[in-house]
Amino acid sequence: MISFLVVVLLASPVAPSVTSASARLEVTSGHSRVFSGEQVQLRCSITDSHKSTWDYLWFKDSKQIPQNSETLTLTLRLRGNITGSEALQCQGVRDTAVGNIFTVKSPPVDINVDGGWAILEAPLHPVLVGEALNVTCRVRDSPRLHEVILYKDGVAVMTQSDFGPRLYLPRLNLEDQGLYSCRASWDNHGRTYSGISAGVQVQVLELLTQPVLEVVADNDLLEVDLMKLVCSVQYNARAPAPPINYYFYKNNKRVGTATSENFNLVKRTPGLYSCKAKVPHLGLSKLSEGETFEE
Repeated sequence: MISFLVVVLLASPVAPSVTSASARLEVTSGHSRVFSGEQVQLRCSITDSHKSTWDYLWFKDSKQIPQNSETLTLTLRLRGNITGSEALQCQGVRDTAVGNIFTVKSPPVDINVDGGWAILEAPLHPVLVGEALNVTCRVRDSPRLHEVILYKDGVAVMTQSDFGPRLYLPRLNLEDQGLYSCRASWDNHGRTYSGISAGVQVQVLELLTQPVLEVVADNDLLEVDLMKLVCSVQYNARAPAPPINYYFYKNNKRVGTATSENFNLVKRTPGLYSCKAKVPHLGLSKLSEGETFEE
């Protein structure tokens, strides 16, 4: 008698494959701050060097919603709250011979929903020192405004009459950073109405911060008679940013030549070291404080 032994192998679930392609979400119609009942439209873009064809998954507050096209249109409503927000994300997916392949989810885009009468529309990203601040005090149903007041940290900084909802502050400095809001006044059927917005944080950054020098002397990768000078700086220029050069000093005398790298190898000797970051195209430079090195 011949017996046959049949072994059944149960395949374990295969984890979904994630590709290097990335998803990005942007608001294409409407605003990132909307009144309850208003619509907003978003578009999901897939960055893919292979130019593959993708389907789309959408998520609201981390839960998938029934939508699979490149764009999403939402009408956002509050239920009993004065304000609220929705965190939206998207993700690319495509079917292949080995199963579905997914992109990483896009960074979330927060849509703030306001149940009041006024919204201050301000930049979502930091503003640089020297740039202008453009904001809009938007009022529900867009009535004709006869006065708009802009506040920073609760203090009025600008009053505008009969010039519409847009406000402009030229040449910001670091002291202009703060929490901004607006109050708008308008007339309707012989009565005057007024609404004040929620606060919006406006961040102001220096184009070039003061460098910080670090002396790295104890490192197994360095030769015994050498040490490494590292010049750390935050450079916030808009793309395409002009190149930045670094200079290194010992006892206020320059060591070596200018370099596009933020570090330099020098002889391991005691002294007062410093560095300078310079953007020649902008005529901008800043010097670090001195750092003393002793054996």
